[in-house]
Amino acid sequence: MCGRYVMSKATSDLLSHFEAKEVEGSPPGPSWNVAPTQNVPIVAERLDEGTLDRRLLIAKWGLVPSWSKDVKIGSRLINARSESILEKPSFRSAAVKRRAVVPAEGYYEWQKTEDGKKIPNYLFSEKEPLLGFAGLYEFWPDPELPEDDPERWLLTCTVLTTVTQDALGHVHDRSPVIIPKDRFAEWLDPDLTDKADVQHLLDSLPEPTLTPRIVSTRVNSVRNNGPELIEAAE
Repeated sequence: MCGRYVMSKATSDLLSHFEAKEVEGSPPGPSWNVAPTQNVPIVAERLDEGTLDRRLLIAKWGLVPSWSKDVKIGSRLINARSESILEKPSFRSAAVKRRAVVPAEGYYEWQKTEDGKKIPNYLFSEKEPLLGFAGLYEFWPDPELPEDDPERWLLTCTVLTTVTQDALGHVHDRSPVIIPKDRFAEWLDPDLTDKADVQHLLDSLPEPTLTPRIVSTRVNSVRNNGPELIEAAE
């Protein structure tokens, strides 16, 4: 599960780290409590007049498949299980045609205790200032807007998750799929359209090395924001 994460870096830092050329859309401000249905930056490679361009796009978090009758489905599709994206109708088209990297500095998970409490943990890399979550994106046509309306097409995204294998399994049994920096190009490659090849790439990703830090329960409310949210709880 990935239901909340941190993205406070400047747009220029994202363009540099992810080697993207330009930004499409208006980037959201810095957030230490990014929540579903909010606008988030994603990185994608698009063919533009025969040239492959890597761009920073702004998408709504929560995938809305192009065939969906209602935009509300997005709030239920903030995550996609990497084990089944090539079969599930909501994800299988995007899995072979519209893959993205979702920039994040770290993410939150809530560790369940024996007495039923949930302890928020912030998980991050001590070596990398930015992580790249594996993501998918879709364009949804709003049936209530005319075809020539520039606002007609809604760009949405989802974050892939996998079973947590390493020592972090005590925090939560699932975690975001993280693409190492040296494999961004592989994941974003629009020529990678064979299902078996996509699955092989997912299966071959290394286990990330992340550090969990127990943080304040203030993060539980999406109304709270600020760098103090990722500081160690007292």
